[in-house]
Amino acid sequence: PGSAAEAWRGAGWTEAVAAAADALQAGGLVAVPTDTVYGVACLAQDSAAVRSIYSLKGRNGAKPLAICLGDVERLYRYCHVNVPDELLRDLLPGPVTLVLERSEELNKDLNPFTSLVGVRIPDHPFIRELAQACPGPLALTSANLSAQGSTLSVLEFQDLWPHLSLVVDGGPIGDLQSPECRLGSTVVDLSVPGKFSIIRPGCALTPTVEILKKKYGLVPESS
Repeated sequence: PGSAAEAWRGAGWTEAVAAAADALQAGGLVAVPTDTVYGVACLAQDSAAVRSIYSLKGRNGAKPLAICLGDVERLYRYCHVNVPDELLRDLLPGPVTLVLERSEELNKDLNPFTSLVGVRIPDHPFIRELAQACPGPLALTSANLSAQGSTLSVLEFQDLWPHLSLVVDGGPIGDLQSPECRLGSTVVDLSVPGKFSIIRPGCALTPTVEILKKKYGLVPESS
């Protein structure tokens, strides 16, 4: 803890988590703060909601959505893991998306064109509590139209508000003036045993690669 989110914890926190969980379970899309940029979430197991999130972004269905979970334990239900549990816990929660083999449990309509799935456990108390309050994983994408910049405050994605059931304002994330903050999470593919490949450098590249190489001896996959 000690993140900016702690500052607004308390007044209305529990109500906000409950309202967001209700909106998600009713099939809605909810904007939420994460540890990197603002995101839009829906229930990953709700195919109609997944379609809504694609049309909201104006993106084609071939660009995958990540799933967001509240804790590492739940990850084993939706993914086949071939790295040590300790490695997962060294990187998660944090600003990293781990790409793993998906399990049969995950909704077939979510990213149907790939056997892999990106998993996020953001280091942000609100979205983690929200994920824990929901029955299955959240599908998560950044709160912006495809090809536009990622957003660090709720005003920056005002054009999406009319399409959302709820917008949770966690205040500005990071430093609005710093371009690094808009990079989003570092995306790393861990689906090949003993190897890793960086899909998107993101905001946590150096520490992530250091952990994978030095501590766990994983080898970068030649692209």
